[in-house]
Amino acid sequence: MRVEAEIRALVESLTPVDALEVRHRAECLAWLATTDDIFRREKPRTPSPHLVAYFLLRDAADGSVLLVDHRLAGRWLPSGGHVEPGEHPADTVRREMVEELGVPAVFAPEFGERPAFLTVTETVGPPQERHTDVSLWFVLSGSRDQKLVPDAGEFRSVRWWTPQEVTGAEPGRLEPHLGRMLAKVST
Repeated sequence: MRVEAEIRALVESLTPVDALEVRHRAECLAWLATTDDIFRREKPRTPSPHLVAYFLLRDAADGSVLLVDHRLAGRWLPSGGHVEPGEHPADTVRREMVEELGVPAVFAPEFGERPAFLTVTETVGPPQERHTDVSLWFVLSGSRDQKLVPDAGEFRSVRWWTPQEVTGAEPGRLEPHLGRMLAKVST
């Protein structure tokens, strides 16, 4: 099966958590049905939309998640990156985990190598660089105690956030769909 068909199957298998994810899933499936180019070919935005794989490194002991203060996005986000042409999104997670945090990816057993969440989001930044990211969100098992080697060129900082800190964060400081994702994986 071609990777595009596998990606479509992953999206079709998602059970949306709310009306917004229902809408994003429908938008994504319509996009997948009408394009043969889902991978970013040229930075920052060609083509738009294109596929991204986020991964939420989560400590099951207290539900905390590792977020990165991303230099370009200007907000705290889960780690992740653009899916390379022909690459399966789970392989993107494996690659980006090593590149961005210096450790191998361990997929959370309850989700395995399937995304838990889907978003379709306009990026921030200068108008000539803005584009649409179709993001598949994966959940990885982690621990507040594990040693990480963050990519200082990409992140200003990294830190673990409790669910309460995420909920209480000032609007615009975090990835806008993060709270919805945490609610979905916590149920």
